[in-house]
Amino acid sequence: MRTYKIHLIRHGLTEGNLKGQYIGRTDLPVTPEGVTELRTLKDTIDYPFIEQLYSSPMLRCRQTANILYPDNKINIIENLIEYDFGEFEGKTANELEINPDYIAWTSGKSNSTPGGEDNTEFAKRLALAINQIVRDMMNKGLHESAAIMHGGTIMVLLASCGLPRRHLAEWTTENGRGYTILIDPSIYGRTGAFEVIDTI
Repeated sequence: MRTYKIHLIRHGLTEGNLKGQYIGRTDLPVTPEGVTELRTLKDTIDYPFIEQLYSSPMLRCRQTANILYPDNKINIIENLIEYDFGEFEGKTANELEINPDYIAWTSGKSNSTPGGEDNTEFAKRLALAINQIVRDMMNKGLHESAAIMHGGTIMVLLASCGLPRRHLAEWTTENGRGYTILIDPSIYGRTGAFEVIDTI
């Protein structure tokens, strides 16, 4: 049975990244420095050959997709959008460190941010996004693609569905880099799990 590779790549550097802010639904662009970094990476890293390109709808991801894979049409996957941080949007950890809601959320005692997204529903949404990509690839007879995503979406997706099992913080990745996952249809169909086989 044929397998399917998806390269999960984090978008380029944003102002929010530089400031250490929680940025989910704010539609920030890649900074000029981030654009330069992505172009340098493109010249120095052998980004994988792909047959299909997918992306979060956010501007920073679409810009990254256009820089890294300028010859590929972008297929938008709405469920790849970043986490909704609710009242924590635009804030830094330092600004929130004494906020009781923040302490509850970061300690795992609360499953959502005030006015934000439920953590469990977030993980389910990302699993649906990958399932949409896999089904699209199967229907088109394709076996290798890339998905331009957010750092948080990569971490949560791999922590919830990736093998080997690792803690969320172990799946961090730098801007313009990421991980390659391998979908075995028989295992994926039974368990929803996939193997993480490489870094980018």
